[in-house]
Amino acid sequence: MHYFISVAGLIIVLLLAWLASNDKKKIKYRPILVMIVVQIVLGLLLLKTSIGEFLIKGFANSFSKLLGYANEGINFIFGGLANEGAHTFFLFVLMPIVFMSAIIGILQHYKILPFIIKYIGLVLSKVNGMGKLESYNAVAAAIVGQNEVFISVKNQLGLLSKQRLYTLCASAMSTVSMSIVGSYMTMLEPRYIVAALLLNLFGGFIIASIINPYEVKPEEDIVEVQEQEKQTFFEMLGEYIMDGFKVAVVVGVMLIGFVGLIALINGVFAGIFGISFQQALGYVFAPIAFVMGVPWSEAVRAGSVMATKLVANEFVAMLDFVKIKGSFSDRTTAIVSVFLISFANFGSIGTIVGAVKGLNEKQGNVVARFGLRLLYGATLVSVLSAIVIGIIF
Repeated sequence: MHYFISVAGLIIVLLLAWLASNDKKKIKYRPILVMIVVQIVLGLLLLKTSIGEFLIKGFANSFSKLLGYANEGINFIFGGLANEGAHTFFLFVLMPIVFMSAIIGILQHYKILPFIIKYIGLVLSKVNGMGKLESYNAVAAAIVGQNEVFISVKNQLGLLSKQRLYTLCASAMSTVSMSIVGSYMTMLEPRYIVAALLLNLFGGFIIASIINPYEVKPEEDIVEVQEQEKQTFFEMLGEYIMDGFKVAVVVGVMLIGFVGLIALINGVFAGIFGISFQQALGYVFAPIAFVMGVPWSEAVRAGSVMATKLVANEFVAMLDFVKIKGSFSDRTTAIVSVFLISFANFGSIGTIVGAVKGLNEKQGNVVARFGLRLLYGATLVSVLSAIVIGIIF
């Protein structure tokens, strides 16, 4: 029965994307079907085979060791502030972002990441039926982050049509930065994080191909990656460390504000209606959770977590999810975990608009005009990835 519901959910998501399409006649259905098959194969490979188990275990162990190294620096500075055995969110979830940012900076400095991103992007462009720039951008956004990726292609930003610009921004919102993945692994199972990273990559292409179809002319199908100003190793290292610290602090400040505001709104709702705001949102999102493959008995609670991610951010939702995931079935845990791994929330609209506007004022205004459409597409990507997990689980 759950297979039927998940397949029905897949059809519903594709239909919702089709209804929002700006040019239904230009949709290329063959690449879309190919990418859906690729998603299902990847999901099966990662979650249902010994090869996938081996790859995920290696990925998780690598990040575990990196987090261990990060904790050496954290303990050196903050040792004694936390009680023995206590888990302080800021210290052990957010502060490792600083170390991970430094690692990414080193890989960037020695041209390792640009090489990987470029050639993975070229391979993807053969599968997705889209341009090389779109493929490069999707891979780069998943590694360096949704702000930094626009810097790397800033020479082309001013030349892009609004259709191509939408695809670039949708990819950035549908993925997550590798510098934050380690923090996610302290709250969610690594196998679901790895699965979400890959599924969202293809899901972004699928949804964008339906909502925003267009043709890329051969003379426009180029990637001009902006070379960063030459820096010494320690100049670069200091810059990336500070960037990582800024991200950690910004996430921490946002959490203070969002968690406090949600608690306030929950209190007001409970006082007036006898039900918290998050519980009310749970009922609204329960049908979506159900078509994703979540049993109806768990759909309201799962919907509440999903809604929290949309109106706040994924960190706030993960904190809530960690508290209650023990009461969910393994299937629901897998589906909700995958749904949470993306930057699809209202706050990301402002982040992406600001990043593009800082590089090109005119194009930033264009992005601002399709901000809600951007969030709609990115949310469908998260739902699609979760449905794929529901089909194969």
